[in-house]
Amino acid sequence: MSVTRGLFSPRSWSIAGRLTVLYTAVIFVMLVLAMLFLFWSLKTNLEKEDRDSLADEITVLRLILKEPPGKRISLTQEVQWEQATGRYGQFYKRVLSPGGRVIMQTARMQALLPAGMFPHPPTTLSSPPAQRYLRIAHGQIFLLMAARALVGDGPQTVDLQAALDVTREEAFIARYREELLLVLLCGMLLSAAAGYAVARRGLRPLQRITATVGDITASRLHARMELARWPRELRALAQAFNGMLDRLGESFTRLAQFSADLAHELRTPVNNLMGEAEVALSKARTAEEYRQVLESSLEEYARLARTIDSLLFLARADNAEMHLRRSRFDARRELDAVIEYHDAVAQEQGVEMVCHGHAVLDADQALFRRAVSNLLSNALQYTPRGGRVEVDLAAFAGRVAISVRDSGCGIESRHLPYLFQRFYRTDPARSRHPDGVGLGLAIVKSIMDLHGGEIRIESKAGSGTTVALEFPQAGPPPA
Repeated sequence: MSVTRGLFSPRSWSIAGRLTVLYTAVIFVMLVLAMLFLFWSLKTNLEKEDRDSLADEITVLRLILKEPPGKRISLTQEVQWEQATGRYGQFYKRVLSPGGRVIMQTARMQALLPAGMFPHPPTTLSSPPAQRYLRIAHGQIFLLMAARALVGDGPQTVDLQAALDVTREEAFIARYREELLLVLLCGMLLSAAAGYAVARRGLRPLQRITATVGDITASRLHARMELARWPRELRALAQAFNGMLDRLGESFTRLAQFSADLAHELRTPVNNLMGEAEVALSKARTAEEYRQVLESSLEEYARLARTIDSLLFLARADNAEMHLRRSRFDARRELDAVIEYHDAVAQEQGVEMVCHGHAVLDADQALFRRAVSNLLSNALQYTPRGGRVEVDLAAFAGRVAISVRDSGCGIESRHLPYLFQRFYRTDPARSRHPDGVGLGLAIVKSIMDLHGGEIRIESKAGSGTTVALEFPQAGPPPA
């Protein structure tokens, strides 16, 4: 039962079906309103003509009754002869004395319309005639009017009764109503057919879009929709679809590159571990030799652990599974702690590290430390003995900026656009620092994206490198 109800639910209809129903409903309402107006206008005008014609007949009788008795011959002609209106019905007239005696009436009027069927005439001469519609046993319909009139110049009055046979007129109105209903039915059918045809024709661009989308596969992400060929209402959809294809193509390229780099990075330590184990098992070894093999293996395990930890961090950041634990803290104090952590390596390499500035930051404290630590680690790796690493901290315009500047070898400009990609390393870095996996700057970029901040890098070969981080929501300087 629920399946049947779902099939006939308007939500399951096609767009062409919905447009057809809406178009037909609008046409139906417009036709009904137009036909109601036409029917009301015709009926009202005919009824007004009938009332005016009957009122004119009563006015003529009043004028004749005011004439002297010798000139009232026309009264007999006016009353006793049946007069046709020319199109729809006949007039019937009667003159009654104040006591109700019939003085004069149209032939056959007594058999059709006895005097008692008429409404009572108004008591005053200035009042409009009383009127009513009457349907008799034979099915005929009459408009009846009753009025009072003066006889000559004296005070004597008589009652006037006039009737108009409107049977043919009512039949005409009934036929007109039926014809309007027939026109309404035909108009509904034609409008439904026309609406469906127009809707189908208007939806052809969607069918072309569907065909275009159906032709796109993982190996054909380069295909694009030509915006000029689509209607204005669908250009935004086509443009959004092209943008989606651009993003998908970029994601596929990055994923393929990421998979290749990941396989390369994991293959090296695994091969090293396998090689050392095979050499150690090739013949009997002393305890000290086995100890050396285990120590060497631990270094490879540590490298694998760092790589996996970095990959898990980036995966959680990409999938929005990482929640920031924001707090307000002294950014200078955190920087000093990170610098102190790297101080031993700096002294061993003969590199001086200094920090300047103060600011209060609203951010995730642990992620802030990790970002700065990655930048300092990179700076120490590429700064030669006797070099210098400077960390500057400043608050301005609602933001906190941290810059890490080294005096190392620098980076060629052609590498700068790719430094934040995962596993990307310049060739000199690969040869000089084999322990690096190319994820440090990618992690820093993810941390800044989580905070809604920005990261910029400036470098020139032989002139050092500067990496700047800008965090939003800076606080006032500490007291």
